[in-house]
Amino acid sequence: MGEATDIHVRGMIAGEADALGRVMFRAIHERHSAYTEAQRNAWCATPPAGDGWAAKLAAQDVRVVEALGAPVGFITRDGAYVDLAFVLPEWQGRGVFSMLYDRTEADARAAGLHRLWVHASLTAQPAFAAKGFRVIRHETVARHGETLDRAEMEKVFDGLI
Repeated sequence: MGEATDIHVRGMIAGEADALGRVMFRAIHERHSAYTEAQRNAWCATPPAGDGWAAKLAAQDVRVVEALGAPVGFITRDGAYVDLAFVLPEWQGRGVFSMLYDRTEADARAAGLHRLWVHASLTAQPAFAAKGFRVIRHETVARHGETLDRAEMEKVFDGLI
């Protein structure tokens, strides 16, 4: 993977929802995590797929990083809310999240927004903090009999591009 590769940010393409669900699933399950296996299964037991998942993504602004002809990460935004942000384990630490987030913030600014916010997992909090987000509050949510710690975070910026 050290060779130069065509890596770029683009919008989601038709029929890609299930592939993005697999990116999400692998990001949650295939790396060291602050969450137990039971917590990760409660969060995402199987890769999201199907019409409901495709509709959820279609209702949001989705940006994808593609490398080697396939998605390696994605981020979604619903208004000022960053809903999902996942990068394949083998692509983490290689600037993919930065590419995704920087494009999302640029899109938000172009839309006249002055703030982005997120419910960030324990794993995602450092990446969002590095982009200037601050913790508003820590919280614990229940999912399928498990509890998951996360933080509500926000970044306020001027609306200028």
